[in-house]
Amino acid sequence: MQLIKPEINLDFVGRRRLALVFSLVLITVSLVSLLIRGGPNYGIDFAGGILVQVKFNEATTAAAIREAVQDIELRGLTVQQFGDEAHEFLLRSQESDIRLDGLSQRVGTALDAAYGSGQAEIRRVEIVGPQVGRDLRQKGAMAIFYAMLGILIYVTWRFEFRFAVGAILALIHDVVITLGIFSLTGREIDLPIIAAFLAIIGYSLNDTIIVYDRIRENRGQHGKKGLEFLINRSINETLSRTLLTSGTTLMVVLALFIFGGGVIHNFAFALLVGVLVGTYSSVFVASPLLLYWEQFRARSKA
Repeated sequence: MQLIKPEINLDFVGRRRLALVFSLVLITVSLVSLLIRGGPNYGIDFAGGILVQVKFNEATTAAAIREAVQDIELRGLTVQQFGDEAHEFLLRSQESDIRLDGLSQRVGTALDAAYGSGQAEIRRVEIVGPQVGRDLRQKGAMAIFYAMLGILIYVTWRFEFRFAVGAILALIHDVVITLGIFSLTGREIDLPIIAAFLAIIGYSLNDTIIVYDRIRENRGQHGKKGLEFLINRSINETLSRTLLTSGTTLMVVLALFIFGGGVIHNFAFALLVGVLVGTYSSVFVASPLLLYWEQFRARSKA
């Protein structure tokens, strides 16, 4: 099945400067947002603290819940709606030195006093110490670093070093923009999101490798026509496959985002953004970077 004929000749490479400006704007906005907010909005997994998930029989508000538990004196308490209806909420606090069993009982007692016995059900209580959160944060960052290092070695071995540099820069581009969108929307970064980032890296790399493979094939047939021609022809020849793969993946991820519920909402959102940005970078970032590399080497020699 082909959505687009292989003979199509859209000038993707000719629009590389426009794509470069667009990417730089997105990256700048992402970095500025992270700088203003003091870094990513880490969840309980990475920042440490307390998480209490409560379900109510009747709809309520975050302000009413905060007032009901104010006597417990949880430092930095935030109350956030969980899901689409105002029946389930997440209570987060920076405290991490309270006993787990005692906290559950105290929160339950406070909510029973405010809403009546049996009107609130405590569904989950988690406590992560600051040291554990710091260790998890470091291990999550190292997981992404080692994934990038492995990709650099693999692409260098399979193609050339310049191909590997283009792939790595495109992957960093994808992760930074996705992280920036999380910062702009105020979403939390936790362990499932790190898993989503690794999935984004794998998905984006797969698209990039397909284009790189076609560039290598076309170089044997049309090597004398120049790198710009090879890149543009290769992107056009794989465009149908790219759109089909991205389209079907987006349908699945969108279904997870809409119908998956609050538990995987942020995870599905990360994949949704990652697939879109990864598809864009495979066409407009990874391959045109080869041309910039070639131009840089030519100027250096001159």
